[in-house]
Amino acid sequence: MRLVIQRVTHASVTIGGQLHSSINQGLMVLVGVEQGDTPDDVKWLASKTLGLRIFNDDAGVMNRSVVDIQGEILAVSQFTLTASTRKGNRPSYIRAAGHDLAVPLYEAYCEACSELSGLPVKRGVFGADMLVDIANDGPVTIIIDSRLRE
Repeated sequence: MRLVIQRVTHASVTIGGQLHSSINQGLMVLVGVEQGDTPDDVKWLASKTLGLRIFNDDAGVMNRSVVDIQGEILAVSQFTLTASTRKGNRPSYIRAAGHDLAVPLYEAYCEACSELSGLPVKRGVFGADMLVDIANDGPVTIIIDSRLRE
């Protein structure tokens, strides 16, 4: 699984011209599920997401997590994170997991984040055409791949 995590002042998802979900200060998480991903990837990524110390403490140092600040979380599925650009200019999504694997793992990631943090996790709609508005704070953007574990 691949995540793009952004520290935001606010973020929202609009579908069909209607606001679906929104958050204020917290994390916007874009979630890409690949073939071969497992529930172990979900657990590791949820723990890593919640433990990231990317919010400022009183001294202005990035030393607090989203849990520490009681921030909000918005997670949106994004299969394009699995893109391979190795050949030519048209990305290949052959590594993207199919719905039968991707939906349960995306949902499990959201649930794991909520259970571990005690914070609700707002969501997009899997497979929907979404307009995602992100106000990246910093900017702070972290990319995590569960296969690399770094």
